[in-house]
Amino acid sequence: MSERKGPSAGCIIALATTGLAMMGVCAVVLVLLFGVSGSEVSHGDKIAQIDLDGVISSASVESLFGDADESMVTQLAADLKRAREDDTIKAVVLRINSPGGEVTAADTIYHHVKKTAAVKPVVVYMDSMAASGGFYVACAANEIIANRTTMTGSIGVIISTMSYHTLFTKLGLESVVFTSGKFKDTLSGSRAMRPEEKELIQGMVNQTYERFLEVVKEGRPKVPEEKLRASLADGRIISGQDALASGLIDANGYLEDAHQRARELAKAPSAEVIRIHEEKSLLEALGLMQAVKRGASAHPQAIELRLHPSQAPVLQPGMLYLLPPFYAQ
Repeated sequence: MSERKGPSAGCIIALATTGLAMMGVCAVVLVLLFGVSGSEVSHGDKIAQIDLDGVISSASVESLFGDADESMVTQLAADLKRAREDDTIKAVVLRINSPGGEVTAADTIYHHVKKTAAVKPVVVYMDSMAASGGFYVACAANEIIANRTTMTGSIGVIISTMSYHTLFTKLGLESVVFTSGKFKDTLSGSRAMRPEEKELIQGMVNQTYERFLEVVKEGRPKVPEEKLRASLADGRIISGQDALASGLIDANGYLEDAHQRARELAKAPSAEVIRIHEEKSLLEALGLMQAVKRGASAHPQAIELRLHPSQAPVLQPGMLYLLPPFYAQ
């Protein structure tokens, strides 16, 4: 009769290791699903970094499954408010990597940055691009630092539409439109624009352009208005190196230089850099948190899965934008 042997030491160690690994995976999944709580927070002086990335828009951002999330404007306003009200945050570094975007969205973010700069120092760091509306927002800061290779400038306003009425004529098509007034279908591509419509739209562009110039003059008072109108504010894109030479920014450097300058302005040499953003659980990031909150009793919802969202801005006809001209093509 053979002797029955127990599990070997190697087998026990392997089982223990596998168990610990599975526990670790479960812990990671729980953290991703339901977020992190009880994280240790430093109570010393801080420099808050806030990021502005992408086309500036007031539209709600869609999650992976198509649910609407809060807009860029709402998120940045909340982040800046938190930075203003936290006494341990001594200064803010706003990193901008944006070609610009909607006029009103840019102006709203500018307002919140300016409101913050009145309370504590705000230093803008221009990343790869901070053009047009990105530069508009930057003008609210106390100081601006950009990489020598940053694309900035593009001070101007653009509105575009597409004219296809000649194509309609060739195809034998005709657009029939009923309006309550002669300007109601202005910018319609199904017919040629009338002179008074061109005058109206150009007037709107000019009015917004004058507001842009006011913002630049207030934020960059050392740049003469004549120089702005004659060259810098004609829509051209310039490098960070040329922006420094023209007085549109204060220094060339890198993100860490912006952090250091913020410490100097705040007189907080030992302040650590933190990033302000709302931590979201995996369910929130995927847009499924609302489904969880609705519970099983709710009616089933259709889910639209978008695996390849477009990275290019979708410009709406008839809207005013602060963007480089190639974004309107």
